Amino acid sequence: MMLSSSRKIREPSLFDSLIPILFLIILLSLSVYIFGSDSSFGPNQISLVFAASIAAAIGWKNGYQWDHIQTGITQAIHTAMGAILILLSVGMLIGTWMLSGTVPALLVYGLEVISPTWFYVSCCFVCAIVAISIGSSWSTVGTIGVGFIGISYSLGLDPNITAGAIISGAYMGDKMSPLSDTTNLAPSVAGSELFAHIRHMTWTTIPAFIISLILFTFLGLTETISTDMDKIAIITDAIESEFSIGLHLLIPLLVLLALAKAKVAALPSVLIGAFVGMIFSVIFQQETILKMVGDAQGLSTPLVLLKGVWTTTFDGYNSTADSETVRVLLSKGGMSSMLNTVWLILCALTFGGVMESVGLLKKLVDYVLRHVQSAQGLIASTLATAFAVNVIASDQYMAVVLPGRAFKEEYKRRGLDPLNLSRAIEDAGTVTSVLIPWNTCGAFMAVTLGVQTLDYLPYAFFNILSPIIGLIFALTMYKVIMLKKTIGVN
Repeated sequence: MMLSSSRKIREPSLFDSLIPILFLIILLSLSVYIFGSDSSFGPNQISLVFAASIAAAIGWKNGYQWDHIQTGITQAIHTAMGAILILLSVGMLIGTWMLSGTVPALLVYGLEVISPTWFYVSCCFVCAIVAISIGSSWSTVGTIGVGFIGISYSLGLDPNITAGAIISGAYMGDKMSPLSDTTNLAPSVAGSELFAHIRHMTWTTIPAFIISLILFTFLGLTETISTDMDKIAIITDAIESEFSIGLHLLIPLLVLLALAKAKVAALPSVLIGAFVGMIFSVIFQQETILKMVGDAQGLSTPLVLLKGVWTTTFDGYNSTADSETVRVLLSKGGMSSMLNTVWLILCALTFGGVMESVGLLKKLVDYVLRHVQSAQGLIASTLATAFAVNVIASDQYMAVVLPGRAFKEEYKRRGLDPLNLSRAIEDAGTVTSVLIPWNTCGAFMAVTLGVQTLDYLPYAFFNILSPIIGLIFALTMYKVIMLKKTIGVN
């Protein structure tokens, strides 16, 4: 029923703003306790919908019409549509790169050259280099990261630590790349210049990355290596019996890197990479396709090849290897593999959209600002708010944009250079998104790497250290620039 447009809108109280969050915390805790690792496959989504309903009811109590609330929901979902499309496209990319032999080739060559002792630190460092080159943590994880996870299983190493190393490197590279969307977005909303912003971030980013590399090196050196080289040989032989392996199969990866270097947007880059994978599949893996499709039902060979490639784009590659280990390693990808994650993202953004549309999120930010008494407190509050938005709104972009808009004028009033603001929202907004299971980034990483968010979280050292080091710099006022200093000088 349409609510009367004459209803007077009342400002929400702080208690109003806290009720949906408290309900969400309780519901999510119950979800994890009752369903365990399966909580992200439906229970968490329902928790978010119930919490959104409570927030909407509070908005209605305060005079908001349903049309206004619904518009807030659709606007929140709209902000993440690009991310959702990339998510689905990465699923297609993984499937086609499996079928083309690109990921299997990475597995075979990786098993031959990577030492188990230095594996974790190698994952972190290589992913950082790739992410800096292409400006995308998602593309890095969906390509190189998938290969590293497969290698970790083959070497008998911990996939949770491996996922943490992959994510740490990918987010360090994404954060420092001028090609990254969030790295461009942060200075844009804060009012600073891109390359000055990147230079200013090095003071918190480089220490966090170095400490992460040291920790991954230590984990590699202290882990008991139980790698059976005969088992590795069996796995390698099984992969090579299923695919025609050669260095030429790494060309799709080089194409993706070239597209990133040419500053082609993420979505078309991933789609082109997937299309190249399809072509390589038909040219180099015909026997694999025919074996995977099985009964051709009277179809001609060209149509069977088309069916195999087509199936892989939406349903992923299903290995036919005799070895169960190899089947688990290679059976991945497809748009359908991302649908549960899309469901989670839509529910999370519904909650965030309601919270923002009825003023509950703004009330929390205003409360924080009223209690900030110093420059140190302002930067610390920015870090805390960026992380909180990642938790509440479930979207990395909102965690960058909302604190940037909310705190921009306060930074000027207190004589703080906007570089401090752009760095703070990157230190706590960009990198902590991956630590939240229901955030778009946390959900993507879990489904892509096959490791639950809470399992890799303790090992995502860079993502944990970045806001901590940012907070230390804020409290000590070290490398905090005041407006009276020349902008961009660190």
